[in-house]
Amino acid sequence: MSRLSARLGAPWTWALLATLLLVLPQVFTGGLSVTMLSQMGIGIIACLSYNMLLGQGGMLSFGHAAYSGLGAFVAIHALNRLTQGAWPLPVSLVPLVGGLAGMGFAVLFGYVTTRKSGTTFAMITLGLAELVFAMSLMIPEFFGGEGGVSGNRVVGRAVLGISFGPAIQVYYLIAAYTLVSVLLMYAFTQTPLGRMLNAVRDNPERVEFIGYNPQRVRYTAFIIAGFFAGISGGLGALTFEIVTAEVVGAARSGAYLLFTFLGGATFFFGPILGAVLMVLAFVLLSEITKAWLLYLGLLFLLMVMFAPGGLASLIMMNLQMARWRKLGRLLPAYAALLGAGSAVLVAAFALIEMVYHRQLGGSAGPMLLFLGLQLDTSSARSWLGAFGLLIAAGLVFRPVLHRFSVQWDAAQHEIEQALQSKGGLP
Repeated sequence: MSRLSARLGAPWTWALLATLLLVLPQVFTGGLSVTMLSQMGIGIIACLSYNMLLGQGGMLSFGHAAYSGLGAFVAIHALNRLTQGAWPLPVSLVPLVGGLAGMGFAVLFGYVTTRKSGTTFAMITLGLAELVFAMSLMIPEFFGGEGGVSGNRVVGRAVLGISFGPAIQVYYLIAAYTLVSVLLMYAFTQTPLGRMLNAVRDNPERVEFIGYNPQRVRYTAFIIAGFFAGISGGLGALTFEIVTAEVVGAARSGAYLLFTFLGGATFFFGPILGAVLMVLAFVLLSEITKAWLLYLGLLFLLMVMFAPGGLASLIMMNLQMARWRKLGRLLPAYAALLGAGSAVLVAAFALIEMVYHRQLGGSAGPMLLFLGLQLDTSSARSWLGAFGLLIAAGLVFRPVLHRFSVQWDAAQHEIEQALQSKGGLP
C-alpha cells in the first residue's frame, strides 16, 4: 500500500471529512451557500463514480450522465408515489431507489458497452447517451417532456423535526450519503476487484493470460459506477424537486469528464476537487462573466498541456517537495511566477471581456467594469493598453518560467538521487 493510500485509509482522514461536512454549513450559512454545498456533495459522488470508469478502469465514457439522469427520473417518480401514499418508503431512502435504477440501467447498457474497450467503448457510450436523450423527448409519460417531472420532498409527518423542507436538512442528508459513498468507493479501490480493474486498465492482455476475463471485470465496475451515479441523481431530484431532460444530456456527461480530468483522474481525491470546481464554475463563474465557458476551455487546454495529472498531481508534487524540504527554496521562484503569470492573465482576461462586451453587451454602452477599473471598449487606448500589458507581461513571464523550471528540475533531480541512495524508498 502506498503512502497516500495509507493516509486516505486512516480513520482520522474520514473523521476529518465528516467534521468538515458537519461544519461547513455552519460557516457558510447563506441560502445560496447551502445549496452550493449540497450540489458539491452530489457532484462528488457523480465524479467519483465516473472516475471508477476513467481513472481506475481506463474506460473513457461520454455518457455517464445517462445513469445519474435516469436514476434521477426514477427517484422523482418514486417521490411522487410516496406523496400519493402508494409506497411506504421514507424520503431519506429515495436516493437509494435512484441508485438501484442507475445500477439496473448499467446492467442493461453495460453488457453492450463493456464488450469493447478504448475508442470503440467511448463511441458506444456516446451513442447510447444520445439514444437516452432522444428518448427523453419522445416519451413524455416518463420523462415529462420539455417541462420535466416535478415532485414534493415534504411528505408525511416530520420525524424528530426533520421534514426535509429546509435546505439545511437536505444538505445533511446529502452529506451523509456523500460520506458513506466516498468511503465505499475508496474501499472498492482496495479490494481485489479494484486492483484487478487497475490491471485491466494497464494491461488487459496479461490479465486475460493469467485467467481473468477483462470484460467481466469492466462490466462489474460499470455496474457499481452506475449505482453510485444513480444515487447522485436521486439526491439531485430531492434537492431541486424537478428533473428535466437536461440531466441526461451530453453537456452533463461532458461536465463529468471535464472536471474529473481537471481534478485529477489518477488520484482518488482528484474528482472531489473537480466536483468543487464544477459547482463553482456553473454557479459563480457563470454569474460573473459571460465568457466562463471560454475560460473553462482554456483551463482544460492548459491542464492537458502542462499538468495532465490535474490539480491533484500538482498538489502531490508540491507535497513531495515539502516532504523533502525543497519547497522553501522554490518559494521566491513561485512568487515571481505568480506575479508574472497574474499580469499575463489580467491582460488576457481584459481583452476577452472587452471582446465579449462589444459583441454581447453593446446595449449596456461602451463602458466595462473590470476588476474595479472602467474600460472604454470604444476607445483605442483601452485596447492598446491591454495588448501592451499582455506583450510586456509575456516577455517577463517567459524567462521567469524558464528559471522556475530549472530550479524545479534541479530539486526533482536531488530527490531522485536521494531515493536511489536509499534503495528507492521514499
